[in-house]
Amino acid sequence: MKGMLVYHGGTVIVEHPLCRFGRDNLDFGQGFYVTDIRQQAVDWAMNVANRRKEKPLLNRYRLFRDSIIANARTLIFDAYDINWLEFVVANRQGKNMSKDYDYIEGGVANDRVIDTVNLYLAGLMTQETALARLSEHKPNNQICLLNQSLTDKYLIFDGTECIE
Repeated sequence: MKGMLVYHGGTVIVEHPLCRFGRDNLDFGQGFYVTDIRQQAVDWAMNVANRRKEKPLLNRYRLFRDSIIANARTLIFDAYDINWLEFVVANRQGKNMSKDYDYIEGGVANDRVIDTVNLYLAGLMTQETALARLSEHKPNNQICLLNQSLTDKYLIFDGTECIE
């Protein structure tokens, strides 16, 4: 079986991901998030596990990305740029910018860049300053799956491992 190996870190085994189960106002909206960067998913699983006082788990999947892109309404951000910044800020403000998409991929507003996003969101930093600061970072990668039928068809569970 080919497909791109992706990960979802947390504290539960997720064999059948649900796209509309999760928090509102996330970077790319309410969807099922995975990444092709294993360490990023491990770090997230450890963070969640520490908060919940549970064991960290890493769910693995095969994502048929090319098939999704060919059959879905997609949005892919290649950099922390003005488009990414405005999209993430709008979603965090509850404007649901993801409603027109099935698949969104791009950088994570993680602890390396969230301060910049929050300062910009609060009006304490200009767009130019925020973009200059963001340009100093190479984006991590997150994929948000927003369409359940495409997720069921093109994201195949590949197992779970306990990480410590």
